[in-house]
Amino acid sequence: MRRRTLIGSLAASAVLPLPSILRAQQLFRLALTPVFLDNDAAVIERLRDALSAGMGRDIDLVQRRTYQEITGALLDGSVDAAWLCGYPFLQHRSQLSLLGVPVWRGQPRYQSYLIASAGDEAGSLGELRGGMHAFSDPDSNSGFLVTASDLARMGETPDSFFARTIFTWGHRNVVRAVAGSLVRSGSVDGYVWEALAAVEPDLVGRTRIVSRSEWLGFPPFAARTDRMGDADVTTLQRALLGMDGTPAGRKALDLLFLDRIAEPDVRLFDGIAARMAELG
Repeated sequence: MRRRTLIGSLAASAVLPLPSILRAQQLFRLALTPVFLDNDAAVIERLRDALSAGMGRDIDLVQRRTYQEITGALLDGSVDAAWLCGYPFLQHRSQLSLLGVPVWRGQPRYQSYLIASAGDEAGSLGELRGGMHAFSDPDSNSGFLVTASDLARMGETPDSFFARTIFTWGHRNVVRAVAGSLVRSGSVDGYVWEALAAVEPDLVGRTRIVSRSEWLGFPPFAARTDRMGDADVTTLQRALLGMDGTPAGRKALDLLFLDRIAEPDVRLFDGIAARMAELG
């Protein structure tokens, strides 16, 4: 019904000379990085409801399979803002600006986890040499960059160190691949692993944490820098920062296992920048 209404509105606008009317009828489009909520209809709906209420207008939550697709949609204007990973944010730092950073367990940071099956006795990355390894996405900080830069410190690459690597295109899928013994080890977002431990304990219980990275900037919300003065982007930022103060926002944050959305601080991502430099 919403799609038919939108199409009808756009058709009617063809005879109206006022572009402001057309703009007011367009949905605000927020792209979501494929984190653990990808396919979780309840979480998506709660987040949409909270942000729509906060913005006072309809909002469309856009999902794509890869980080590259999400970043590309943001850069080419197909979406108005996005929940990104810190790695692609820094890759396009000159074109993107922060809107807010989620706070998880009291701080706007998270860790990358190196995981193996529950019965695997490996105690470090070095002890996983020669096995199969699952990465989440080549543009993921926790799901690729951290492990790749750790290997670079050892004078290795993923291809030289592991017998084979795969990309699962989702952190939940990394956990599934390790839990199901499709691979020996995996690189996963620690926030996702911990959230899954709460909602899918049997799955996560078949894996164990081999090592944790240092604390790094949590995946942020961002928009194109040239859109930062737009009223709708400013309204989204205000809605994000105020989510913890509304009933709908609190429900969405609880489902996401987040405390709130904090004011942006680009210095949170210095650790990711350092790892990017190490990887070259």
